[in-house]
Amino acid sequence: LKKEILAPVSSPSLVVECGEERVQSAVIRNIKKSPNFPTNVLLLKAVNSLPKDEMYMPPIVLKVIDHRPFGRKPVVGQCTITSLEEFRCNHDEVAEVAMSSKGEKEAIDWWSKFYASTGEHEKCGPYLEKGYDILKVFNCELEDVGEYKGLTDFCNTFKLYRGKNEHGDDDPTVVGEFKGAFKIYPLSDDPAVPSPPPQFKELPESGPQECLIRIYVVRGIDLQPKDNNGLCDPYIKISLGKTIIDDRDNYIPNTINPVFGRMFEASCFLPQDKDLKISVYDFDLLTHDEKVGETVIDLENRLLSHFGSYCGLPQTYCISGQNQWRDQLKPSQILQNHARLKGVSPPRTEDNGNTLIFKLHQHLGPPSERISLHVLRTQGLVPEHVETRTLYSTFQPTLSQGSLQIWVDVFPKSLGVPGPPFDISPRKPKKYALRVIVWNTTNVILDETSITGEHMSDIYVKGWMPGMEEDKQKTDVHYRSLDGDGNFNWRFVFEFDYLPAEQLCLVSKKEHFWSLDKTEFRIPPRLIIQIWDNDKFSLDDYLGTVELDMLHLITPAKLSEKCSLHMLDNTPKSGQKFDHSKSLFAQKSVKGWWPCYIEKDGRKELGGKVEMTLEIVNEEESEERPAGKGRDEPNMNPKLNPPNRPETSFFWFTNPCKTLKFIVWRRFKWLFIGLILLILVLLFVGILLYSLPVRRSLKKAAVSTVSQITVCYIMAMMIFKLLKKYLFYFLAELHFNENSEAASMR
Repeated sequence: LKKEILAPVSSPSLVVECGEERVQSAVIRNIKKSPNFPTNVLLLKAVNSLPKDEMYMPPIVLKVIDHRPFGRKPVVGQCTITSLEEFRCNHDEVAEVAMSSKGEKEAIDWWSKFYASTGEHEKCGPYLEKGYDILKVFNCELEDVGEYKGLTDFCNTFKLYRGKNEHGDDDPTVVGEFKGAFKIYPLSDDPAVPSPPPQFKELPESGPQECLIRIYVVRGIDLQPKDNNGLCDPYIKISLGKTIIDDRDNYIPNTINPVFGRMFEASCFLPQDKDLKISVYDFDLLTHDEKVGETVIDLENRLLSHFGSYCGLPQTYCISGQNQWRDQLKPSQILQNHARLKGVSPPRTEDNGNTLIFKLHQHLGPPSERISLHVLRTQGLVPEHVETRTLYSTFQPTLSQGSLQIWVDVFPKSLGVPGPPFDISPRKPKKYALRVIVWNTTNVILDETSITGEHMSDIYVKGWMPGMEEDKQKTDVHYRSLDGDGNFNWRFVFEFDYLPAEQLCLVSKKEHFWSLDKTEFRIPPRLIIQIWDNDKFSLDDYLGTVELDMLHLITPAKLSEKCSLHMLDNTPKSGQKFDHSKSLFAQKSVKGWWPCYIEKDGRKELGGKVEMTLEIVNEEESEERPAGKGRDEPNMNPKLNPPNRPETSFFWFTNPCKTLKFIVWRRFKWLFIGLILLILVLLFVGILLYSLPVRRSLKKAAVSTVSQITVCYIMAMMIFKLLKKYLFYFLAELHFNENSEAASMR
């Protein structure tokens, strides 16, 4: 209640008028200590004043009067209730409910339970397949769920206004609230007929109740952006009475759909501290934090409502485990109270509650309690739930600023200690390492033509995980592959954070170099392997790729001959049931051949085949069995030796001797041999001509000519023997190469 003529309201009473009848409540002596009336129930007999037709029903006028010194009693607030139809009594018959009990297994992870309830089945893993309990997720405020009547079944909240101002005009200013309820029912004209029983029974104590409040903030949805990048850095701030909880240190950067996973506890006195205010603020380092929006919850209505909205009913009564019972009262006690409020006979069980046991589990409680819980769940009470509350801003009170998925538990301390709270902290990723050993390649496209006309490729293999492109790794180069084969014995090591329950990798990176915080992304665990042709003086040529889903791994071929593009047709389709046996996380290690393809004219063509070993290790296994990248230390698990590459594998620019031997000589050796022979013949002829006699006698010339012919004959025979020997070695080498190729083909 706000001040009246600069004086606070300290001792109010309530006047209820209907037609010509009037009734007044007792005075609240100290509104600061307790705003509840000492006497809760007033009876007003409106004799011959209330017609049956709603159209002619007179209104109920509420007036709050403050009792001040010297007999002054000003009206400090009033309210007119024009429609009374909702307050008419409707005596519903309570139907009997058959008793049954069932056994349910506990949920291993609360987030699996939540995602299974929201329909996000890709994040809940095998939770649904095991038939575990789910909770109810409301897409609106709990007060807006029609079957719960706005949680005002015990009492309504009426706004109090000033009424007339000094000029005689209506003053729309709201000066306070009145919380109460009405029951309208007919009375008999015959005085001999007894009056019906009172309608307000089993009322709670009117004094203040100290309560423990647990606020679970699950996540935000489509929050209003507050930063220039179209995102915000949200955090939670809670106000309850004099308690202020500021969770600014745990802000979540760069998102409008934050996963908070936070639980807050606070103590309060109801009804004084009935309004729970949950606000979302945007974190700013240099400027003032801006409020995104807020929502207000009336805790008193939740505590007093007969729908049990103070703590939702789970599907199963568990005495331990993740779904341990958290209410202060057992199901049988809640059922007893509910029956008393309904005015029906208390429940009873036979055969010690064991008659209808279906299945027991180590975490489940006694059968009688589980049966009581089953009966309670048929009474329309609020189930275990998560509600979605819209956030509003004071500057734009009618426009949504996003929403929060939360739930609130209210526990009066007079009933004892509540059960343990749920742990809804966000899932923390586990560290894993993917080790990829590239052994060999084959059938790689020969993309280059050497200066000697040979088709060849300088092959290397590159790999990375999507979302972690900055950690691309590649092997060394197998130079001058003339048949598409490459040998590497090279290890890639990719470290990543993984959420096993969601089967997603968690990647944190800055979107820009000037970004203050890292942004989190969730992406599927995949591996991309590509084959490239190395070029020193131009861009490398792309030869083929294969993308491997580590959750649905393509089964590799044991032999390269059986490796083909048809293996890629076995990739899972969307909506296909998850096969756990195909996951690399389950297999741990796989070795074989995978095909790499390149697209040409919209079709996939084989670009090569790669032999690899894929291994997944967690953090503990990585420490126990270390392994370095490439062939660096620690070179173990397994140890990788340098590849046994052919002599023709070298880089021509840095190996001139091998270049002459394997490129120039192999390609042009017959040309060189012919040139040598030609030079020798020309040399022989030149010597012969130089040695011919000019001024000698004919006899001496004849002798000299015979001598020269003899010498030339001897030299010719020596050259012939040399050529014969070289030809023999050449034919032997050719025969050996033919046999080697035939053996390799076999």
